[in-house]
Amino acid sequence: MRDLNSHRSMKIKAALFAAIGLVSGCLLWISIPTFKSLVLLVLCIWAFCRLYYFAFYVIERYIDPRFRFSGVFAAARYLLRSRPPEKKVGPAKPTTKSEQRQPSSK
Repeated sequence: MRDLNSHRSMKIKAALFAAIGLVSGCLLWISIPTFKSLVLLVLCIWAFCRLYYFAFYVIERYIDPRFRFSGVFAAARYLLRSRPPEKKVGPAKPTTKSEQRQPSSK
């Protein structure tokens, strides 16, 4: 699948997602119109938004910048894999100033 490049198409896609979310949320709350169901619906939406943020922003920016996810399933595969990402180990750096100043052997 190719990337979406048109700004107009992106705005239409965002509007469709918002419409789907609003209509389905309203229909769900109308089926059980209690304060408790409203609070649970809001918490569910908030938690999944935070999960989406974690899956795409936090992992790519802070946990493993090498990976670029193509969707929710790619992020799930990454999170469920058994081994952590390999890290390149470089030479150890001196920790004190006395270790940094080594006399030259001339």
